[in-house]
Amino acid sequence: MPLKKPRFGDFELDPTAYELRHKGKPVKLERLPMEFLLLLLTRRGELVTRAEIVERLWGKDIFLESDVGINTAVGKIRHALHESADKPVFIQTVTGKGYRFIASVTVGEEQEQPLAASTSKLTNGPFAFAVLPFEDLSSPPGQDYFAAGLTEETIAALGRVNPEQIRVIARTSCMSYRHTTKPVTQIARELGVDYVLEGSVRREGDQLRIVASLIGASDQSQVWNAAYDRSATGFIGVQQELASAICGQVEVRLSPNRAGKNAGPQTRSAVAFDFYLRGRYCWNHLTPPNLHRAIELFQAAVDDDPGFAVAYAGLADAYAYLPLTSDVPPRDSWQKAQAAAERAVQIDPGLSEAHTSLGIVDFWMGWDWAAAESSLRHALHLDANNVVAHRVLAHVLSQTGRHEEAIAQMKIGRELDPFSSVMQAISAQFLFQARRFEEAKERALSALAIDGNFWVAHMMLGQALEQLHETDAAIDEADKAFKLSGGNTLPLALRGYTLATTGRREEALQLVRVMQANSASRFVPACNLALVYAGVGDESATFHWLDRAYAERNVHIVFLTVDPKWDLYRPDRRFHDLLQRAGIA
Repeated sequence: MPLKKPRFGDFELDPTAYELRHKGKPVKLERLPMEFLLLLLTRRGELVTRAEIVERLWGKDIFLESDVGINTAVGKIRHALHESADKPVFIQTVTGKGYRFIASVTVGEEQEQPLAASTSKLTNGPFAFAVLPFEDLSSPPGQDYFAAGLTEETIAALGRVNPEQIRVIARTSCMSYRHTTKPVTQIARELGVDYVLEGSVRREGDQLRIVASLIGASDQSQVWNAAYDRSATGFIGVQQELASAICGQVEVRLSPNRAGKNAGPQTRSAVAFDFYLRGRYCWNHLTPPNLHRAIELFQAAVDDDPGFAVAYAGLADAYAYLPLTSDVPPRDSWQKAQAAAERAVQIDPGLSEAHTSLGIVDFWMGWDWAAAESSLRHALHLDANNVVAHRVLAHVLSQTGRHEEAIAQMKIGRELDPFSSVMQAISAQFLFQARRFEEAKERALSALAIDGNFWVAHMMLGQALEQLHETDAAIDEADKAFKLSGGNTLPLALRGYTLATTGRREEALQLVRVMQANSASRFVPACNLALVYAGVGDESATFHWLDRAYAERNVHIVFLTVDPKWDLYRPDRRFHDLLQRAGIA
């Protein structure tokens, strides 16, 4: 019979609940120290060598500062057990060799038996999962969009199953391991997860084969594996099959109010689903040409299946982000984004992505921040792993002056998507708006460490440097952002503002003339012209262009509430009146 709830001193360890208790009260203990304690209890009375500890906690062939890692874990266990290394009661240090559990252990009326140091089937969460990019083994090759789409849909389906029990690393961070040769234990350690799902897709003619394996991170044990054979028109829903099978393996019960809901792509049309996967593949690049192409593909998906809710959500997102990533008239996109988001919610009120899309539109374009916050919080109620909802909710919180709440919300988002340059860069924005400029600078640098070509990160760094009076460096970052953005005029506005505030007024006005000349052939957001004039100190021109920005429904109006660059204009009644007209005062 397996050992249950071993007791030692005033402590009890419940391996089923993965919990240490002191006199009946839970004691906080992180995963690695818990695994270490379980190992020592398994081998109680025996010497457990440092090499065995490293292999158990981090895996074979992992090169790390093992002494530091082991010492840290031992220290945390001793702290939890209220003992010191000088007078050990439970754990004896064998200098240069390892450790030994020396206290007596009782297990109630059952005979004492070895306690499992690691188990491939756990019964209590929460658990953290990473879905590695499915490898495309198709012949001929060229199905990357399908493999990427299946990866993303599996992540989404797994996250929807039971968000209280399952934390799922977001797509961006998972996709960073595409074609990696790193071992599972290293990936799991870098992402902080308990399980890793890896698999492959082979599409040949009308046949499709998907193979997936669930790997326990602590010991690289194969918990579960399965193969799915489908016809080319019969693959829909396989990602939900994967999610359900995984959750069954770790015995996580579905929440009664979620069972059977949000289960998959919500279409029976293989054609519509294929369009949707292609659209999502383009959307993830977030460049103007790719967003335009995503709109075409999402539209094709809903034309083929008018009941395809998540494709409507994708369509809404693509329209909403066009004015953010490129200089396009916001009013044209606003109406189309609003209609698509409302249609998505109408079709499936239980779809987290639909409520997220509605929140995005209400925040950036509708300027109805109360409605946006309500939609985004509902989206997170439906799926706590929805990283986009965390990020946009943080926008709402920061723009309404709740900076610490916004920063906390982004911390959750970064834990779900640790290798996302977007999450790092937008975190820098909220630190900037909270007037924590040095921290904003460091967070922007973290974004650039992930992706040095991400123009938004250069923008975030530039504006932080401007506030820190590192003017030359700020201008340099604005120039990089402009080049990398494909010609977005927002970095030009930052450059002009920085020049103006440091006395280089004529150079700043020259940039205004360039943008005004360009406006004859392309849309130039009025907010960008207003910002340069604000730096110059021309109040009349500043408010003229701010009024134009309001008339345009310019998405950058939302930053006026808290952006430090506008602080000099806040006492002006005209500025307050503008915010009131927009409904964001």
